[in-house]
Amino acid sequence: MCGFLGEFCYSEKKELTPTPTFFKLLELSKHRGPDATDVKRGEYYQLGFNRLAILDLSPNGNQPKQSPSGRYQIVFNGEIYNYLNLIDQYQLKDLQSTSDTEVLIHLIDKIGVEEAIKSLNGMFAIAIIDSEQNELYLTRDFAGIKPHFYGMSNEGIVFASQYDQLFKHPWFKDGLKLRPEIMKEYFGFGYMQAPNTIYESLFQVNPGELIVFRNGSSVKKQLVSFPKSPKQQTKENDETPKQYNKLLDRIIKRQLLSDVPIASFLSGGIDSPLIVAHAKNNKDDIEAFTLKVADKHMNESDIANEYAEVLSVKQKVIDAKTSDLLELMDDYFDKCPEPFGDYSSLPTYLLSKHAVKNHKVMLSGDGGDELFYGYPRFKHITDNKAWFKIPFKLRRPIVSFLNKYNISSTPAPYYYKTISEWQIAKNLQIFPDILNKVIPNTSFSEELSKLYNLENLNSKKSLLEALRYNEFYAHLQRVLVKVDRSSMANSLEVRVPFLDKESIDFSWQLESDFLKHKTYKKVLKDCLKYFIPNALINKNKMGFTVPLDNWLRNELKDDVMHHIFEIPFYGEEFLNTDYIKFGITNYYKSKTPFSAWAVWHIYAWQKWAVKHLNH
Repeated sequence: MCGFLGEFCYSEKKELTPTPTFFKLLELSKHRGPDATDVKRGEYYQLGFNRLAILDLSPNGNQPKQSPSGRYQIVFNGEIYNYLNLIDQYQLKDLQSTSDTEVLIHLIDKIGVEEAIKSLNGMFAIAIIDSEQNELYLTRDFAGIKPHFYGMSNEGIVFASQYDQLFKHPWFKDGLKLRPEIMKEYFGFGYMQAPNTIYESLFQVNPGELIVFRNGSSVKKQLVSFPKSPKQQTKENDETPKQYNKLLDRIIKRQLLSDVPIASFLSGGIDSPLIVAHAKNNKDDIEAFTLKVADKHMNESDIANEYAEVLSVKQKVIDAKTSDLLELMDDYFDKCPEPFGDYSSLPTYLLSKHAVKNHKVMLSGDGGDELFYGYPRFKHITDNKAWFKIPFKLRRPIVSFLNKYNISSTPAPYYYKTISEWQIAKNLQIFPDILNKVIPNTSFSEELSKLYNLENLNSKKSLLEALRYNEFYAHLQRVLVKVDRSSMANSLEVRVPFLDKESIDFSWQLESDFLKHKTYKKVLKDCLKYFIPNALINKNKMGFTVPLDNWLRNELKDDVMHHIFEIPFYGEEFLNTDYIKFGITNYYKSKTPFSAWAVWHIYAWQKWAVKHLNH
């Protein structure tokens, strides 16, 4: 796990950035890799790398790396979990390091870039220079766990692990233009959905995508993707939990490979306890980290304590005091290189800061909700599918009548014309009509609209699967941004076993009985029963969270008011700043229209602009 920066010129006539400037930009991601820094410069490219040493701690594991043939230069952030199998499968010889990067450069030499990337199981962002063909390859893991940004300018391509390494790069100093549709997506969802960013010339590599740049043009290929409607599936049955437990045990066994100390997060839910249970099976001295908060309605530590006791796991409980979280607020925003509005990143940041004192790698339970139907919206939307067959003008009075006489309590078909609109609204952290006033006369991007397209699905089963596809490629991406940025800001690697390729394949190939039993994450709950008595298993999801509304109204109020009323809005040419100020003022009078989420998104936008743009 590391941070990289690279430049690729279209021709030798273009000039690379001077070395001192390049090093200064590379330094921005030093927290992602504090163990070693190296730069390699060619005629038309330069590569920089900050290393967080996990496998083969010797200098042999440093990057940038050159393939044995000398043809390829590579920088790679992440982990390849099947690297030992690849050595045997392709009979790779004369390896000079025990790192997974060493396997990758030999593999690329042997079978070529595209086939090598297809063979990987892991989390990764990779950049490869083909010095023979004067080509640049950029690729990213199939779940989008690791970040990969790139920008296109007249000089060439810049690619990096962090967004600020692009928008602060001299090639884009005077040419960046804001995209109001992506600003709207940020204010609504709290993050930038790949492949877009808030600037016209800067992008993200999509999960599972390979982009090839040559002669000033690019070709995109989707090497790995998971379909909206799987064709061949196995029905969920009594053996399913046993089968998945067996698979998950194998997955976690290989994800525990590390030359540095490794531990796991542990909450009072379902997902992380299952990860810890399997980790304990494979590593008896595994330690678990749990967050404790003062608010009893948000605190899961008591249940997590019981889990740890049953599993015989050593547990470290971190008391997340308000004073501690607020004290690290500025440090958090300093290291948040892109506009990001998920406030639950703060407790994750605090937990990571404590975990890294004695560990460099953690296991996380993220991804279980998306793969195994863990959100109430899966049920709400499929239950109400039939309503959306009725024309909207006719539907509204029917729903209004039924709700008036308490015959029905479902307002959604009254407010939303389509299921797609409803799913968008369920994922937005600002009500749609309010969002349209915050940033008026602006639609979502074509890519996001396509991602949320849930129309013309003939059955509840096809709708359920399409919802999972949407959650995986949309909401999960925000979760992964939170985990990556919060952990790597503290030089901590987080591995996500549920998002191992074999785990995703298992989920996608499983015909779930969710529409019958309506039990969220039933497969995972049944898996957990093999380790923990059913009576202990917590049915209510909380996760790592904080009392945001209370903070905003008290400790953070002065700073919020300062950033909203005393500092000009970044991108104000696209924003209804009068309405925003009206909303913030009413929020502090306990009136509508803004929720705490809405206030935080706006506040976080301004904090990012001040911290990173000198706004």
